[in-house]
Amino acid sequence: MQIIKDIEKEELFLINTVKKTLEIAKNKTTAIEVSIKKTIGISVNVRNNIVENVEFNSDGGLLITVYNKFSKGSVSSKDFSLSGITSMLNMAIDISKHSSSDFFSGLPDINLLCFRAINIDLFHPWEFNIEHAIQYATIAEKEAFKFDKRIVNSEGSFFNSNITINVFGNSLGMLEKYKSTCYSTYNCMIARDQKSMQRDFDYSISRKIENLEKSEILGQKTARRVLSRLGSRKMRTMKSPIIFSAEISHIFFSHLANAISGDNVYQKSTFLINDLKKRIFPEWLNIQENPHLKQGLASKPFDNEGVTTKIKHIIENGVLTTWLLNSYNGRKLNLDSTGNAGGIYNWLVSNNCTSFEELLKKMHQGVLVTELMGQGVDIVSGNYSRGAIGFWIENGKISYPVNEITISGNLRSMWNNIISISNDIDTRNNIQCGSILLSEMQVSGN
Repeated sequence: MQIIKDIEKEELFLINTVKKTLEIAKNKTTAIEVSIKKTIGISVNVRNNIVENVEFNSDGGLLITVYNKFSKGSVSSKDFSLSGITSMLNMAIDISKHSSSDFFSGLPDINLLCFRAINIDLFHPWEFNIEHAIQYATIAEKEAFKFDKRIVNSEGSFFNSNITINVFGNSLGMLEKYKSTCYSTYNCMIARDQKSMQRDFDYSISRKIENLEKSEILGQKTARRVLSRLGSRKMRTMKSPIIFSAEISHIFFSHLANAISGDNVYQKSTFLINDLKKRIFPEWLNIQENPHLKQGLASKPFDNEGVTTKIKHIIENGVLTTWLLNSYNGRKLNLDSTGNAGGIYNWLVSNNCTSFEELLKKMHQGVLVTELMGQGVDIVSGNYSRGAIGFWIENGKISYPVNEITISGNLRSMWNNIISISNDIDTRNNIQCGSILLSEMQVSGN
């Protein structure tokens, strides 16, 4: 494949650029880290059978960070020329001389660095084919229109294909790289009946193009989703059991990631500040982070500082076992980096081997939430309040769609109120989880 040859050539150029930068820096500074990220890809947007947009992107950035004793200077640029690199380096050094000294600033511990990046099967190239991309997006939209006459419009059907090359090096002798591919499709449709109009979407994402949802199936799934929204009703204010559907369950656990991030911990701006090694979930619940998951959408051999990523338990038998640390906030807490500079990786949430249908029966009556709105989550207090839409469940079955509701509570009690998690795991996010049943939340409606 020609594209593989082109990518290998580009990768070699980026590696040499990092080497060159580190070589130039030897006589200028003692501590430096250099990273390059280059993304190449295509994007196609089709709406109402008309190709609205076709883009080819080739975007890259070079980031240089120097440490002058305990002062830090960072500069980024898209200029990879020798003169550009020299200028960036001088600027970063100058910034560090004028920055305040911070004892906790500096390169990671050398013993934590990744000197041999493992292969986690992230790179599956496909020859960029505009006609194929257009065809995929067009068929998905056509299938949705064909599905039912009540589907009257489209907000767009998209196809994206990207290759990313990451190269990282520092003055401690590390120079590693990895590359990845990502393919995604998205389809959003509008349906109308005599009383209202509704919109909904579906999408697919994968490291391998052959693992994407078939365009016909994506269009049909989008059609079913938007049609299910027709006839939405408001509901009265009440306390009710809640199910967060698998497609949004990652959002529910993302608040945990935020609450245990090192920056919030050392600044004491999290309600979990005193909960390390304590139980905050039911005893049966476990969360494992696996950055080495083959073809994982959030897999990485090393973090943004070059620290080796490792498989670890975040929650074990309901107990919070670790903070999420980079080198800086790790030093602030007198702990080692956990390799989470840049975020979390593949969180695998345990479930009760229960089907979604069984989960509905277990709830019997309550609200199934399929979409969340707003940002009403306070990590300092744990208070939670968000707009939501979904479905009313009666006798363990979906009865009718609901909208214009607000669900509220406190994350601590919400986590403890988890009754069960079903096995309908959504693998499209960095947190992989099934649908979540909570015993009770406040639901505000009319």
